[in-house]
Amino acid sequence: MKKSVFALLLIVLSTQVYAQTPTEKRYSLYGVCFYNLENLFDTIHAPGKNDFEYLPSGSNRWGTMKYRAKVKNMATVLADLCTDRLPNGPAVVGVSEVENQAVLEDLLREPCLSGRGWKVVHIEGPDRRGVDCGFFYNPKLFQLEHTMLVPYYYLSEEQPDVDLGFFVNDKGRVMPYPDLRGDTTHITRGFLVASGKLAGEQFHFIVCHWPSRFAGSPVRERAGYQVRCLKEALQRQDPGCKIVIMGDMNDDPKNKSMSVSLGCKHKADETSEDDLYNPWWDTLYKKGVGTLMYRGKWNLFDQIVFTGNLLGEDRSTLKFWRNEVFVRDYLFLQEGRFKGGPLRTHAQGVWLNGYSDHLPTMIYLVKEAN
Repeated sequence: MKKSVFALLLIVLSTQVYAQTPTEKRYSLYGVCFYNLENLFDTIHAPGKNDFEYLPSGSNRWGTMKYRAKVKNMATVLADLCTDRLPNGPAVVGVSEVENQAVLEDLLREPCLSGRGWKVVHIEGPDRRGVDCGFFYNPKLFQLEHTMLVPYYYLSEEQPDVDLGFFVNDKGRVMPYPDLRGDTTHITRGFLVASGKLAGEQFHFIVCHWPSRFAGSPVRERAGYQVRCLKEALQRQDPGCKIVIMGDMNDDPKNKSMSVSLGCKHKADETSEDDLYNPWWDTLYKKGVGTLMYRGKWNLFDQIVFTGNLLGEDRSTLKFWRNEVFVRDYLFLQEGRFKGGPLRTHAQGVWLNGYSDHLPTMIYLVKEAN
């Protein structure tokens, strides 16, 4: 946004950015965030899931005390998101690595979040370890209309015709397949979709946690292709809608899954209204800012990308303003060999009473207020 415009925005209250005199324009500001909560498991075994390390008898000795500390720490971060500009926090937050809806509801019962009025979206998925994606939203700002979990389907030479995880019904609506198809040996998280109105405009938020680095690039490229096809189907269903795709992609912006399979552009002037724009390219490759550290080097796996109709200077509709990696001193190791990296829950088998091995990411959307 032009500096001359924001020079007029002098008072911030809730989501509203007000000008000081009646003749100046007023703007509303909305935060959209993503955070990998790093293994937010409860202490109870879920039948059929490989969650044994996060049990009181497991390798992490995951009892009530550690669980309650983890919930408190995660809620502290969620409560701080966007509050530098928005005292009441973001409109929506996507999360990953959560075991079930109960742990999400425990987060919202923490004192720092209990007064926000947030609601939860969670659909149990087929991941072997039992981790899913979730979605928080402030119903005063985002009006939820529909949710679905689109499954991830592996593709190989042995199953070239496996589907994309969704279909379009006879009413033209995008619907997920209710069952798993193809190779389910290493079945993983699907793609959580939350659809509704933000500032009166149609949005589809897609929350992802793509397969791990150990699985190899082709399986993440497959995820990128599936999500791109899902995005295009939603655009045909709701012409003119705005789509935000967020998640732990287990890849950086220039990796094939993001730049080729998902098809993200990293230059705004080369992004059409229907394309996807990735604002994190310069964050990592020019500024050296990331969201997780591996062997002393920053990666930026936690990305929020969006359709090109959120770009531009016409703020009669919602438009992208800026993106940021969320940082607070308490999120980082202050000493030792890995000083400066994220302060995670465990490191080398030792409980650190930390937060996550990932940092949250945020984007801000702005719209001229009526």
